Amino acid sequence: MGELSDKAKGAGNEIAGKVKQQSSDPETQAEGHAQERKGEAQNLKGEVKGALGDKI
Repeated sequence: MGELSDKAKGAGNEIAGKVKQQSSDPETQAEGHAQERKGEAQNLKGEVKGALGDKI
């Protein structure tokens, strides 16, 4: 995957995670927190790929 696709997927996961965290169900809130962190990691991966020129 390229830099932009990683960043796009990361943004999507962050948004979905934030929405899930608004739930009244503690299990769904926990899933949302984990999904938001996954999105942040995907964004970081995209930034690293951009800095290295997609060589990884």
